[in-house]
Amino acid sequence: MNEGSPKGVLYKKELSVETFVFPVIFIGFFALFAVKMGLANTINTMMNTAYRLLIDTVLYITAVCVIMGAISALLSEFGFVSLANRLLQPLMNPIYGLPGAAALGVVTTFLSDNPAVLALAEDQHFRHFFKKYQFPALTNIGTAFGMGLIVCTYMYSLSPAMGRPLGGAVLIGLLGAVIGSIVSTRIMLVFTKKYFGAEAEEPSSLAGAAEIPVNMRPIRQGGLGTRIINAILEGGHSGVKMGVSIVPGVLVICTVVMMLISGPSESGEYTGAAYEGIRLLPTLANKIDFILNPLFGFSSPEAIGIPVTALGAAGAAMSLTTSLVSRGLLQPGDIAVFTAMCMCWSGYLSTHASMMDSLGCKDLIGKAILSHTIGGLCAGISAHWLYVLISLIL
Repeated sequence: MNEGSPKGVLYKKELSVETFVFPVIFIGFFALFAVKMGLANTINTMMNTAYRLLIDTVLYITAVCVIMGAISALLSEFGFVSLANRLLQPLMNPIYGLPGAAALGVVTTFLSDNPAVLALAEDQHFRHFFKKYQFPALTNIGTAFGMGLIVCTYMYSLSPAMGRPLGGAVLIGLLGAVIGSIVSTRIMLVFTKKYFGAEAEEPSSLAGAAEIPVNMRPIRQGGLGTRIINAILEGGHSGVKMGVSIVPGVLVICTVVMMLISGPSESGEYTGAAYEGIRLLPTLANKIDFILNPLFGFSSPEAIGIPVTALGAAGAAMSLTTSLVSRGLLQPGDIAVFTAMCMCWSGYLSTHASMMDSLGCKDLIGKAILSHTIGGLCAGISAHWLYVLISLIL
């Protein structure tokens, strides 16, 4: 960095190798889609997908953040965060290496979606329990349980279509997701501890205030009703900020991911509609099916498309599950693996970047994605072999 330059600003030669290499890569990336879809359809699909994501996904996530922000502020205001930290510290610290308050992130994301943990992260009293290196791992542990209730309920609802109860398979999948969450979070903590150090405190507005007395917690001023209203409004306001902050990451990254995952329209033609694509990721995954099948025990080659789709969107992955069930291509063991991987991954490729950006940890996005990739694989492998073992016992 040049002497006298603004803090955080780096300088490079006006013309360098990347000046000429980047346009080639940029044009080649668009050509990847345009050759198969046509340039006009590629551009239209990109715009339409981004628009549908804004309307169907971002606004929904913003609503989730507002509601969960209000709820988390209430939980903090009336001591539930402190209670959770006190009760769950003996469990969360040895298993996840996080304070007991992180369990609230598990609960909120399990009941809603990945970004719900961001509303908690905005709460200053919640942040107060974390060391600086622990705070970015909220992205991993939150994502590992994102949409958990929806995924488990949906997978169990397939029981009539498969002609057998799937409760056991879903529970095994849930256990697999827990294992994956531990792996993902612990790997992430290795990276963050090296980056921040083990003793640095997570900054919050409480840090500049007077030291909090032992066994005490800060509250808002006013009577009971005033505290409730203020907590709801302030928490909801933080949720709005979180919802707005994830817009660039969701629209840009998720659009690309969905176009790499999806195929043409139902007619087999490209029309420029939203959510069309070139199906590159599922095609590549099928090429290594001989490796993946022993690890995950898939009953058919088509099954690999579900966890691959879960990289971008758990909802889309669940809709694929219905199609494969109707064609008789799945067994209960597959449901266990899908539950674990759809829940643990839950579209992390399309949300991790924006979540880490919202937490102020853009430099660690790659580490978070790597950690969660390994965690999701461990979730699926664990679910498969747990199902095999329990099936042998029973």
